[in-house]
Amino acid sequence: MKTFCGRANPTTGSMEWIEEGEDYDYHQEIARSRYADMLHDKDRNVKYYQGIRAAVSRVKERGEKAIVLDIGTGTGLLSMMAASAGADFCYAIEVFKPMANAAVKIVEKNGFSDKIKVINKHSTEVTVGPDGDMLCRANILVTELFDTELIGEGALPTYEHAHKYLVQEGCEAVPHRATVYVQLVESRRMWSWKKLFPVHVEAEDGEKILVPPSEMENCPGVPSVCDIQLNQMPSSDFSTLSDVVKMFSVDFSKPVQSASTYYRVQLEPVKSGKAQIVLSWWDIDMDPSGRINCSMAPYWVKPTSALQWRDHWMQCVYFLPHEEPVVQGEKLYLTACRDEYSVWYSLQKVRADEEEHKADVCVESPVCRCRAHLLWNRPRFGELNDQNRTCQYIKSLRKVLKTDSVCLCISDGSLLPVLAHYLGAKQVQCMQPSRIHLFHPHELWQAFFKANHLEDKIKIIEARPELLKPSHLEDKKISVLVGEPFFTTSLLPWHNLYFWYARTAVSTHLASNVTVLPQSASLHMMIVEFQDLWRIRSPCGTCEGFDVQTMDDMIKDSLNFRESREAEPHPLWEYPCKSLSEPQEVLTFDFTKTVPQHCLSTEGSVKLLWKGKSHGAVLWMEYHLTADISVSTGLMQLPNEKGSCEWNPHCKQAVYFFSSVIESEILSDPTAVTYAINFDTKTGEIAMDFKL
Repeated sequence: MKTFCGRANPTTGSMEWIEEGEDYDYHQEIARSRYADMLHDKDRNVKYYQGIRAAVSRVKERGEKAIVLDIGTGTGLLSMMAASAGADFCYAIEVFKPMANAAVKIVEKNGFSDKIKVINKHSTEVTVGPDGDMLCRANILVTELFDTELIGEGALPTYEHAHKYLVQEGCEAVPHRATVYVQLVESRRMWSWKKLFPVHVEAEDGEKILVPPSEMENCPGVPSVCDIQLNQMPSSDFSTLSDVVKMFSVDFSKPVQSASTYYRVQLEPVKSGKAQIVLSWWDIDMDPSGRINCSMAPYWVKPTSALQWRDHWMQCVYFLPHEEPVVQGEKLYLTACRDEYSVWYSLQKVRADEEEHKADVCVESPVCRCRAHLLWNRPRFGELNDQNRTCQYIKSLRKVLKTDSVCLCISDGSLLPVLAHYLGAKQVQCMQPSRIHLFHPHELWQAFFKANHLEDKIKIIEARPELLKPSHLEDKKISVLVGEPFFTTSLLPWHNLYFWYARTAVSTHLASNVTVLPQSASLHMMIVEFQDLWRIRSPCGTCEGFDVQTMDDMIKDSLNFRESREAEPHPLWEYPCKSLSEPQEVLTFDFTKTVPQHCLSTEGSVKLLWKGKSHGAVLWMEYHLTADISVSTGLMQLPNEKGSCEWNPHCKQAVYFFSSVIESEILSDPTAVTYAINFDTKTGEIAMDFKL
């Protein structure tokens, strides 16, 4: 059986369907899974073990046999905890077949085959009875079905079904309850991930202000949660307007309702400001008394307790539909609406004449009406709102544009055509080549141009670069070709080199003295030690005394299938690391020339100059707009004396994890990492190999 997988083609700027072997999906699932991260989450594992021991003890004290149902068993870890805590029997449910097979092996290796039955089914298909998957209903329900939003992986319908059909009334549950907490904040940085701010441009004929269309200004956005490592958000980037409040709780030991509903709390702002963002996280009590607690609270909520790093559970950023001015001490209602899988928030003022239950509550999830939130992800909004970055493009355009310039912009959803017009180009056209959307991005841009009275000033060319005709350009030659470059199909930093392919495709339409901006690009690399991100690729060996080597081997096999020879994208502002080498330029791409037929290759070595563990290499692109102006998608400045790195917060950098880690000491003869990097001009992909 073949699998078809969507993959960005950097030579065409399109998503294409690639035929892969039948094992591909399975290896992707394992290689990209968060099992290693969960097994390394000491706080989670210890608290689950404590909670399971306590639940088994409570059942035994009642003189009952302890029968455990473990839904989503994964490696079988929680079932083995229950068996070793004295449970009489465990039913371990796992829907993903390769994982269920691994759980069988792990359970057997640890000597629990007589106490644990692994069932390879979805829990809603499990049967109970003499001929069923389970002989009887369980009296202890153990699950780990949570994501950063708590309910995004379908925890509620799974619990609802389990209580109806698989567990006894009054059963013990581990965790016993979950509680969601919220805090109202003002944050220009986070708000810039939802809204497009006005752009100010100093033109020859005075200041121009580029404004978003009203439908974008009034759009509620999309309901999908923005999950981030809030512990990496400096306190200077937000202002708390309320105390932390409990939004809602779910008691997992009682029947659970998954139907859409809402919760409401009254807030009293502790500070006046603009309410824009609801920050949210949850904790779980493993026992009814709440003494065994596992919390996702960020650093400013529990400043004295040591924070457990984890990537499988983070914190949530929710955007209010509109910015609301709030006054210190003036009461508000915060409403959380949810369906089976997601949560969204709204804020209402409390009026003296209004009873709480009379306030309107809309349990329908918000829908993006302006289309911008469907076209751009949140980092892209942040990038378009980055004034320093925009200034670099304005400075560059000023240097290259003349009053007779015929300008073509090739980038997705870019402000460059408007900037080029304001800065005096005679004729401006734009192309947005990426094709992954259900609607045409041109409609969004027509609304944009209309809002700024530019409908007849900038022409949208509805053709791909290779289909460009002289008539599209009114039979003129392009004197200035510009791009950020940014394309929505790009996953890795070098995928935006599609600009080079597009430039090659339109080369017959370029004037002989054409200016291309950016004029070139370069690929850069640095060896780093990660503070925590290494855990997602690190073997675990044993977890709370149980041998999980089988899982390590599975992940390793799947990584060797393909992933270990590829870099993967990560937003490194969320994942601190320190540099062990100087940043190094490894490849250059000359946009003033067409893409060559031959591959671009380089080999070399990079010296490890600082003490530390070399977990991997980080790679990023730099675009040289003009001879003296560049923008980086990676390192924003050279690392400081401690090796701390500041990364571009709007882009994902490429991380290549080394298969083995070396610890470097400061030696008179420093250790070196050798590399070989090959850019295949036929596919637009970069292959790399590192030797320690």
